[in-house]
Amino acid sequence: MSHSTVPRSRAEADDSAQKTPAASGKAAGTPREKKDGKLSLRLRFRRDRVLILMTLPAVLLLLVFNYLPILGNIVAFQDYDPYVSSNGIVAMLNSPWVGVENFQRMFEDPDFWNAVQNTLVLFFLQLLLFFPIPIGLALLINSVVRPRVRAISQAILYLPHFFSWVLVIAVFQQLFGGAGILSQLLRDHGYDGLSIMTDPSTFKYLVTAEGIWKDAGWGIIVFLAALSSVSPDLYEAAAMDGAGRWRRIWHVTLPALRPVIALLLVLRVGDALTVGFEQILLQRDAVGPGAAEVLDTFVWWNGVRNQDFGYAAAAGLVKGVVSLGLVLAANKVAHLMGEQGVYKK
Repeated sequence: MSHSTVPRSRAEADDSAQKTPAASGKAAGTPREKKDGKLSLRLRFRRDRVLILMTLPAVLLLLVFNYLPILGNIVAFQDYDPYVSSNGIVAMLNSPWVGVENFQRMFEDPDFWNAVQNTLVLFFLQLLLFFPIPIGLALLINSVVRPRVRAISQAILYLPHFFSWVLVIAVFQQLFGGAGILSQLLRDHGYDGLSIMTDPSTFKYLVTAEGIWKDAGWGIIVFLAALSSVSPDLYEAAAMDGAGRWRRIWHVTLPALRPVIALLLVLRVGDALTVGFEQILLQRDAVGPGAAEVLDTFVWWNGVRNQDFGYAAAAGLVKGVVSLGLVLAANKVAHLMGEQGVYKK
């Protein structure tokens, strides 16, 4: 071995070893790290600039249509008059300030508390029925051996998700309305017809059934995606240990679905006070506001129809604050259960 290729001392060898990574990193074009191992903001921006540019349109859309309108909540503390000026900002600046008068009037309004009660009843009813049905259907479809039958079943169940609420309500009207198929069938057999679509006592169950029929397919897609990540070795190991079908579902399938269920529950709880504006508004006149008035329709009716913009904005602001609190509380419960939730701790 020639002496020219051997370092002349230990110090020179250590010095060459320290210089090699920096040189190779510079040659490869990789960003240099700080002494503490973290990249600076500029270097991280250079590294992720493609991803940032890809998400920029979505961020701008979110800012324009979700965050900038938050500034309009100042209307809740005013006697807002949009006819003061054609410019909405000028109208807000020139409208008289009333403080918390709109909130006091809202909390003393029995119609507001009726809307809160209807909203909570619909939320709990949909929460109890919405999650078990998609999970059960996903497990049923996942157990089908033939891929073609599975794909056809999945497509049929997912199809109503693309229907508008006008079409969904029209389908239910043809089935359960006063002149629908069910009423005609009862009359043909000597019974009195019925109209579920105009019965206030069954309206909450009708709305829940419409929501399940329309959106259960979307839940099936989510749960099937989670089931596809479960290793078949787990099922084989459970079967070798003597576990039957139901025990494999309980000890293998449901634990695999638990993170997805926790995430969807947190999102659903955060959306608790929004139980379907368009769906209920289309059927509000058929059953009356006593059974169909929810917070969203309450805000629309007072703001758009009655032109009481400050009062409607106060109700909308209370709904937003309560929804935010529900999201934070549900996410905290998910963390206590060992799940990630919407965001990490």
